[in-house]
Amino acid sequence: MRDLDPRLPSSPGFWRSPLRGPRFTSVLGIVLLAGITVLFVTGLLSYAAYNPDLSPVNDKTPDKGLLGFYLFAWPTDPTWLYRLTQGVHVTLGLTLIPVLLAKLWSVVPRLFTLPPARSVAHALERISLLLLVGGALFQFVTGVLNIQLDYLFPGSFYPLHFYGAWVFFAAFVAHAVLKTPLALRNLRAMREERDDLVSPRPAAPTVSRRGALWFVGGGSLLMFATNAGRSFDSPLRATAVLSPHGGPEPGNGPNGFQINKTAAHVGIVPAETRDDTWRLVIEGRSGTVRLSRADLLAMELHSEALPIACVEGWATSDQWWRGVRLRDLAARVGHEDDPPDVFVESLQRRGAFRSGALRANQVADPRSLLALYVNGEALSPDHGYPARIIVPAAPGVLNTKWVARMTFGDLA
Repeated sequence: MRDLDPRLPSSPGFWRSPLRGPRFTSVLGIVLLAGITVLFVTGLLSYAAYNPDLSPVNDKTPDKGLLGFYLFAWPTDPTWLYRLTQGVHVTLGLTLIPVLLAKLWSVVPRLFTLPPARSVAHALERISLLLLVGGALFQFVTGVLNIQLDYLFPGSFYPLHFYGAWVFFAAFVAHAVLKTPLALRNLRAMREERDDLVSPRPAAPTVSRRGALWFVGGGSLLMFATNAGRSFDSPLRATAVLSPHGGPEPGNGPNGFQINKTAAHVGIVPAETRDDTWRLVIEGRSGTVRLSRADLLAMELHSEALPIACVEGWATSDQWWRGVRLRDLAARVGHEDDPPDVFVESLQRRGAFRSGALRANQVADPRSLLALYVNGEALSPDHGYPARIIVPAAPGVLNTKWVARMTFGDLA
């Protein structure tokens, strides 16, 4: 077709970059094929870690139906499991942003191709492409906003990101089935074939395609270096200036490690946490028990080294926690040999996770504690004084702070 008006984006002559071409696009596509598959799997694992089928308070997507087919009881081993899966999810997502942007740039002429559909198959391909582009932008933008605690989108992040992921991945799979064989042929080809991405009248090159790929790879490496350190103990921790809670640790001393929300932010009233007023209410098979902090300190205390890992991708290094085992508290209310699920409620007045549920396997684990101390010192108000939950491999929001009530019993 003759290029009648190169001023229109629907004209092939409008797009003059000499970098666009099937091999350039194919390299980026293969990288995204592997990376986005890992993102999807680790995202599903993150959702499973909340044990959403255990209790309504844990499930922010109650209408998931068949989309929850993969759910299973989240394990407590290894203790760094959630730290790994969510760290990979967030760090890889940020690292792929330059690749995604380059890929979208490389195929943007196809979004303006006329006629919109030459056949039914072509129409389905165009629809899948629109869903793919829209879904990718939606998932990456909402994910970045969430890890930076900037909730600028309407509604809750959890259902938006969950359902958006399924729509995006369905379009991604359809696109991959159609395009992966062609991408592999392009990569194996000795000479690049011409297609609709190659400009009929390219501008003079200022960089080679190999140089452009190195530029994209450098951008991804920069994103990795400035984000990865908040998920893992490594020298990169000092370079994680763009990651959630980037920069130096907040303060010094035993309580000088990261938090998401302060006591004041979630509405904790100091008068409620004083030793003479605070009581932990425990309910179970044999009735109700009320325990003061002094009562808890009189019980057998245990110490465990456990990290805190949050959905935003940041994690602390192992901290030494000391407190009462959850299974010992279950025994106080009639569950001596068979610790059940537990529903935990906080003094917290604001926020999505004022309460949370833990499975029986988490309660039974001897490393699961109602912590009273951290690193040899009483918990600070921001770390949950007078008592908080700490469970190996559990998402940070289920390690409830400022615990007020624990109800033991089957919740599923």
